[in-house]
Amino acid sequence: MAENQNTAPAQEENGPQFAIQRIYLKDASLEMPHAPQIFLLQDAPEISIQVDVEQTKLADAEDLFEVVVRGTVTAKSKTNGQEQTVFLVECKQAGIFFIHNIPQEHLPMILGITCPAAIYPYLRSNVSDLLTRAGMPPVYMGEIDFQAMFAQRVQQEAMQAQAAQAAEANTVNGTGTAQ
Repeated sequence: MAENQNTAPAQEENGPQFAIQRIYLKDASLEMPHAPQIFLLQDAPEISIQVDVEQTKLADAEDLFEVVVRGTVTAKSKTNGQEQTVFLVECKQAGIFFIHNIPQEHLPMILGITCPAAIYPYLRSNVSDLLTRAGMPPVYMGEIDFQAMFAQRVQQEAMQAQAAQAAEANTVNGTGTAQ
């Protein structure tokens, strides 16, 4: 009986582990190049939102990764036929994640889906707060399907690799064109 109690913690320790170490605002910027005139605009601006994810393995520790979700929100309006930027917000929300004993083939999915999904609500809140504090109405950044975003990125990388292999094969076979 005592033998089973001693082996259980060892099995747990060697099992897959995932933990959020810290979530933090890495960078934030706000530009309102045409203030205060933008506050007098009558028309609602056109809003554009881009979200990107990047991840890096931290060199200091074997099982620690930083994942950064970058959100860029741009508002543009036409005044007298000219398009002008009402505001530009860029925030980088980051997290440090402890990931241990996860099969290598699952690691990209965790870093590209699970981690960004944990970080994104903080990014949305910070962007909205920054705009409100600047005197602008908050912008609602809708939910993001990080699984679909990850699948699209994997598909693009596969297509790029395939195109690179085809170009290399053409060069090796002498069918490439010289300029």
